[in-house]
Amino acid sequence: MDEEHTPVIVGTGQLVDRDADQDNYIEPLEMLTRVANSAADDAGVNRSTLQKVDTVALVGVTGWHPQNAPGLVAEKLGAHPANEFTTAIGGQVGVTLTNYAASRIVAGESDLALVGGCNNLRVLMKARAVNKQLSWTRGGTGEPELVFGDELGTNEVETSYGMAGPPEIYPLFENALRARLGLGLQSHRQRMGSLFEKFTEVAVANPYAWFPVQRSAEELTRVTRDNRMISFPYPKYLNAILNTEQAAALIVTSVAKARTLGIAEHKWVYWWGGANSQEEAWWASERPDFTRCPAMKDSTTSALVNAALDISEIDYMDFYSCFPVAVEMACEMLDLDVNDVRGFTVTGGLPYAGGPASAYTLHSLATMVDKLRDNSGKKGLVTGNGWYLTKHSAAVLSSEPKGGEAPRTGLLDSLPSEQMDTAPRRLAQNPAGPADIEAYTVSYGRDGKPSRGIVLGRTAGGERFLANTPNDSSLLEEFASSEQVGQKGLLSQWDSGTLFEPA
Repeated sequence: MDEEHTPVIVGTGQLVDRDADQDNYIEPLEMLTRVANSAADDAGVNRSTLQKVDTVALVGVTGWHPQNAPGLVAEKLGAHPANEFTTAIGGQVGVTLTNYAASRIVAGESDLALVGGCNNLRVLMKARAVNKQLSWTRGGTGEPELVFGDELGTNEVETSYGMAGPPEIYPLFENALRARLGLGLQSHRQRMGSLFEKFTEVAVANPYAWFPVQRSAEELTRVTRDNRMISFPYPKYLNAILNTEQAAALIVTSVAKARTLGIAEHKWVYWWGGANSQEEAWWASERPDFTRCPAMKDSTTSALVNAALDISEIDYMDFYSCFPVAVEMACEMLDLDVNDVRGFTVTGGLPYAGGPASAYTLHSLATMVDKLRDNSGKKGLVTGNGWYLTKHSAAVLSSEPKGGEAPRTGLLDSLPSEQMDTAPRRLAQNPAGPADIEAYTVSYGRDGKPSRGIVLGRTAGGERFLANTPNDSSLLEEFASSEQVGQKGLLSQWDSGTLFEPA
């Protein structure tokens, strides 16, 4: 083992502030400083050790836009890093950034890095509701390097039809996958509930979980006043919770540096490999198949091959879990049973542990590190997913060193997606006439009533279309009460765009 070029995670820090509001809160800079110091404490080193970091890398923090966030954190810690990195938003970036920090150690470009992120959406939304200006620290000297892009997740056409965000878009994939699997609405509802019931069981034991509450499959899927339908088939309890106050940090270093710092070996968790990718069909409305994610298969398969492992050799998994279909799709792409006894989370998942915007996977990585330390010789897989099953990342960790070739990141030369359809399906302009449904959902208002039907499908000529149904409450109720994938209808043009009327 080349100790100077072997990455290990040696310290983790997490924070949750469930009682925060617009008047009493921990601002982003203070949160990040606290978890960095907690990571130093966890590593068993003096906090002044953080002054020696050569890299500070932060995931983008929604709503906080100082000139140089990594620079502010470094200044607060008394550090003078040679490298300061930040990212755009995305559920995959925590893993992607950790892979990047580890790969720089492999390349000899770094030997002590701090990776961190936080989420302050609860306070931000409460402040906006009462028109209050938050006194978050701004400024910072210099400018960090932006890594991994800053692309929009939806386009204007999608937004105009109601595909405005995760609660409206993920159900499209869920309904399409249910139909392909041949599940009835009731059996599918039970399947989703049973899957996420196990997540709540993990969340209960996680001291950093936002909602440490155990719920049954029936509780998770039964529509009630507290668990109202958001977009069919997801009631509130199956949606990621974004408005949280949480933060996490990792100290990533080389084995050689860990020895120099006197960090005990039982604290080391080795980075065995990783990979990142994104769908060729970037816009959700243009996916060739709503039941497949070629780039997800590419990234996770590549990470496993880079680690010289098969999925059967992984002991613990934390799949990105904003909605059931994100986990189900990972199972589809890795040929796993959704009832795999290993389970798919170490935190409790985004709806229960909390899905703090771009920082969730730092919590899953930190929790995975703790789990691997407690279970010598075991191996863990953590994945991330950005936008709408669009951007993907994966990392493999273990409490023991990797044998054979050095750990690495990057995609395979020959990818699984080469055997899959990946080309975008451009939306037809002003489609009309007979058409079939490929994916659909019905969005609901806070009053519990259906408000909009969204349909994706194929025209008689094979073109992809995006449309809304008539805005009729009775029609929408019926639309959400039976399987619509494969159903036929007629397209027409109205002032508001394309309309799909069921046959």
